[in-house]
Amino acid sequence: MTGTRLGICSVTFRRLDPDQVIAAVAGAGLECVEWGGDRHVPAGDERVARRVRAATEGAGLAVASYGSYYRAGVSEPEEFDAVLRSAELLGAPRIRIWAGATGTHETPPEQRRRIVEDTRRAAALAARAGVELGYEFHRNTLTDGADHTLGLLDEVGRQDVRSYWQPPVEPAMPDAEALSGLDALIDRVAAVHAFSWWPGTTRLPLSAREAMWRGAFERLRAHRAARGGVREPLDVLLEFVPGDDEAILPREATTLRALVGR
Repeated sequence: MTGTRLGICSVTFRRLDPDQVIAAVAGAGLECVEWGGDRHVPAGDERVARRVRAATEGAGLAVASYGSYYRAGVSEPEEFDAVLRSAELLGAPRIRIWAGATGTHETPPEQRRRIVEDTRRAAALAARAGVELGYEFHRNTLTDGADHTLGLLDEVGRQDVRSYWQPPVEPAMPDAEALSGLDALIDRVAAVHAFSWWPGTTRLPLSAREAMWRGAFERLRAHRAARGGVREPLDVLLEFVPGDDEAILPREATTLRALVGR
């Protein structure tokens, strides 16, 4: 699939330091890293952000995004200032945030309003720095399903706020249902987190869900072609590998390239 960048989320290897993550990514022939804010680039630590950016770019890799743990409407609003500063220093074009801390059906209307308003506030701040936002597509948030995510994005009403996509795992979702969700959300997908958990949360090789991933990338390829080509690349980021073992990253990267059609 043309117009893609293949990489990893650094949280795939939480136990490694940033230099070890970079070595693993470069050694596997991948292109970019989403740096996580929980371990490798803590929000607000300017020295670490600068050093990680220099090391990433020095290895010929790109910073795909900053994987923050900022929860709109739940985190203290001033926490986003540190998140944005780290993203800027990393040179990240996108910040991943979370849409609250409860599922759509468990979130009262007033809390939903706070999440929407806080997302708009954060997006306006990020826009001044040329950074967009992407919601984590995840249970126990307002993005706990494709239709729910679309409704939230429409309510936020900003083109610079989009969503990640990944196959839902809790509850476990069959291939056809997962792909139907991608079909619904495809216009609003900012990036893809790629992994294979089935059933439950057992970490399997990416090839274990080969049919599902081929279907996903075929849809994404067709969508981008129908739009006449999209200037920005689509980041496809490996997230979780069996045993959290960096030694098998080259194998998983080879599988990913084959599934994407590279």
